Amino acid sequence: MDDHYQTLGVAKSASQDEIKSAYRKLASKNHPDRGGDTATFQKIQAAYDVIGDAAKRAEYDNPPAHGFHTQGGMPQGFEDIFRHFGGFGDMFGNHGARQQMQRNRTLNLQTAISLEEAYSGKDLVATINLPTGRDQVINVKIPAGVVDGTVLRLQGLGDDTHANLPRGDIHLSITVMPDHRFERQGDDLLKEIEVDALDAILGTDIAVETIDHKTLSVSIKPGTQPGTIMGAQGYGMPNMHDNRYKGRLLFRIKIIIPTLLTNEQKELIKQART
Repeated sequence: MDDHYQTLGVAKSASQDEIKSAYRKLASKNHPDRGGDTATFQKIQAAYDVIGDAAKRAEYDNPPAHGFHTQGGMPQGFEDIFRHFGGFGDMFGNHGARQQMQRNRTLNLQTAISLEEAYSGKDLVATINLPTGRDQVINVKIPAGVVDGTVLRLQGLGDDTHANLPRGDIHLSITVMPDHRFERQGDDLLKEIEVDALDAILGTDIAVETIDHKTLSVSIKPGTQPGTIMGAQGYGMPNMHDNRYKGRLLFRIKIIIPTLLTNEQKELIKQART
C-alpha cells in the first residue's frame, strides 16, 4: 500500500497546513491539464483525501487492531433530503463486548444531490432525531466539486446517549445522481453534440450550454468525423480540494444523417460526388 506521507513528500509529524501546502504544489505541478500524468495526480489526490482530513489521518496513523468499523443507520425523522438505505445492521452500531466504548456512537447518514448541485456546492439544513429522542438541527456544507461516495464527518453531532462520554460523530455519505446532459469523468464532463451530416462536411459553429448555464460557441471543422472528441478547458467540474482548478468540458460528435432531403438536394449531392 502507498505511503501517503511519502507521496506528498511530508513528514508524519507535518501539520495539516503543511500537508495542504504540499498537496497544492504537487497538484498544480502534476495536474493533467498542465501536462501532468493522470495516474500520478490521482495518487496525490488519494493521499490528500486521507491525511488531508484530520479524522481520516488519525485512523490511517492508528488503524483499529481488530478491523472494527462503525455500522450505523439513519435515525427516524430525518428530512426527506436524506434517504435511508437498509443493510446497516444495528441502527446505531453494535460492537458488543469485544470493544470497550470510549465515546458515543457514530451515526451514518446518506443524501443524494444532482450533478449541478455537486458543481456549485450546496448548503443543507436538516433536522435529525437522535437516539435519545432529541431533535437536532444540523447544517451541512457540501463542497463544490464533491465526488460521488464522499463521506463528510460532522464532529460531535452524533449520538449523545451516554452523558458521561464525548458525543459521537455523524458520517454523511454523498451520492451524486447521474445527469442526462453530462457524463462525469473525474473532473471532466462529457457532452454529446448532434451535428447534421452536411454541417460536418462543410463545417459550422454550434452553441452549447455548459453545466452552469453559460453558452459556448463550438467550431465544427469541415470533414469532422463521427465520434470525434473536442474539449474546452475550465468548463468542467471544480476540483473538490482546490476550486481554483476545473476540468474540461468534452464534446463527443454524433453525426445525424438527414432523412427528408428533396429530390433537388439529393441531385446536388450526387453531382458533388462526381
